[in-house]
Amino acid sequence: MEMTSILNNFWILIPLIAWTLSWKGIALWKAARRNSPRWFVAILIFNTVGILEIIYIFFVAKNGESVEEKSDFSEYPTNKKIV
Repeated sequence: MEMTSILNNFWILIPLIAWTLSWKGIALWKAARRNSPRWFVAILIFNTVGILEIIYIFFVAKNGESVEEKSDFSEYPTNKKIV
C-alpha cells in the first residue's frame, strides 16, 4: 500500500491516531507513576501502534500495581526534638 493512498483515506488514519495516542497516554502515565524511566522513554520513542503500550499496561505494570508511595520524611526519626 502506498503512503499517498493512506494519507488520502482520513477515515483510516484518524482512528489509528486516536487508538495509538490513547494507549500511549495511559502507558506513559502508568510508567511515570511507577517511576520507570526506561519504560517511559521506550514507550515515548517507539511507535508500535499500541502493541508495546498494551504489553506494558497489562503485563508489566499489572505486577507492581500496589506500589506504596513513601513520604520524603519517612527516613527521619520522629522521637528527637528539633532545637
